[in-house]
Amino acid sequence: MNFILFTGFNNKTGSIKLSLGLVVSGLLVLIAAVSGGIGWVGYTMGQQHAEQTAEIDPTGLVFQAALADQRAAIFLVKEQTQQHLDALALRLGQMQSHIIRLDALGGRLTKIGMLDEGEFDFTTAPPVGGVGVSNTAESLALNELLADLQAMAQTIDDREHKLDFMEELIMNRRLQQEVYPAGRPVKKGWISSHFGYRKDPFTGKKAFHYGVDFAGRKGVDVISVAAGVVSKTGKQSGYGAMLEINHGNGYSTRYGHNDEILVTAGDRITKGQVIATMGSTGRSTGPHVHFEVLRNGKKVNPWKYLRESAANNKNQNKKSG
Repeated sequence: MNFILFTGFNNKTGSIKLSLGLVVSGLLVLIAAVSGGIGWVGYTMGQQHAEQTAEIDPTGLVFQAALADQRAAIFLVKEQTQQHLDALALRLGQMQSHIIRLDALGGRLTKIGMLDEGEFDFTTAPPVGGVGVSNTAESLALNELLADLQAMAQTIDDREHKLDFMEELIMNRRLQQEVYPAGRPVKKGWISSHFGYRKDPFTGKKAFHYGVDFAGRKGVDVISVAAGVVSKTGKQSGYGAMLEINHGNGYSTRYGHNDEILVTAGDRITKGQVIATMGSTGRSTGPHVHFEVLRNGKKVNPWKYLRESAANNKNQNKKSG
């Protein structure tokens, strides 16, 4: 292929002879160069546009990041709130268990103290009231509620310690009453001979009687006048079938002339427990119980303890009436 060239140099013309393959190759190179230039320009403009867009309208990434932060903050608040609620529920459960124990303790003290169960009813809430809610009433804030709960918990703990101490005192006092000899050794019978000098029923001579005799029908129950431990049983000269109970604090009691002894040495005895049946064994003229009280090994007048029992029963009857 020939190309004619016109130039202004010396007004001459010329021609160049190029092959078709060379011309095509040149055109392809030219097209590739133009396309690459256009692509580069487009990429550069697109990059600049993206940067300008990010600077001008950044809501996409920033908004998503803000949402993620808010979700994390809400989750943290919910988790902390649930932890506080769990701790509060645990504390309330502890307080409820303490209150249940206090109710049971109050019921026991009411019975022990022989109080009016209708007045001291621990199964129902105490009656309260008021004239109404004013318009200025406000709900408690969370910190105020927590402070009130803490104060209530301290009050419950204080009352529990005091009631425990009171129960211990009452039980100790009651235990002392249980082991203190008081009362008659029989449920049915009458006093046939007192403590002190008397005419001996066999010799008619003046002799000292170291106990109080309670006469009755053969076979009636003989009971312990106090709690204790049986220290001795068996036949003994003058007493016949006799048993002795040690009550502690230096006190012991003896029961003689029994028909049958129902306990053995070492047995624990409660106040009022049946320990024997009335008889006429030993030096006796008929069915009765010879009752003795010993203080530190010395025989003392049982009448004092019989009178104290009668006075206590009288006072209890007044309270119950």
